[in-house]
Amino acid sequence: MSEENQSDVMDEWAEAMAEAGAAGDEAAAAQAESGEDVAQAELETLEDTGGHGDEEINLDVILDVPVTVSMEIGHTRMNIRNLLQLNQGSVVELDRLAGEPLDVLVNGTLIAHGEVVVVNEKFGIRLTDIISPSERVRKLG
Repeated sequence: MSEENQSDVMDEWAEAMAEAGAAGDEAAAAQAESGEDVAQAELETLEDTGGHGDEEINLDVILDVPVTVSMEIGHTRMNIRNLLQLNQGSVVELDRLAGEPLDVLVNGTLIAHGEVVVVNEKFGIRLTDIISPSERVRKLG
């Protein structure tokens, strides 16, 4: 858009804004002339109870919300060239030592550490450490 066209557009917007402001002033004047009573609404003061009032916390509302629970054995970074060279039998080195606890994540947020167990030929995890909510918040910052 050329500077001349841009200037014309800006002038049109300025005129439109001035007309809108004048229309609002006219409406207020007309309302005052009509004798309509305008009173300020009284608003109720809201108090912060912090959720610790006499109300009972109802967790039933969220108990059926599905979440994704995953266990992370470790991770690594590699470039796409090396990623494309992977094939069956390739070994990818992770950032964890053998025997270190796994991370337990809920919707991508670390909540615990644990160790792998096998029960009835299925893998499971035994939780060894739960991350406190305050520690989770601290890690976000």
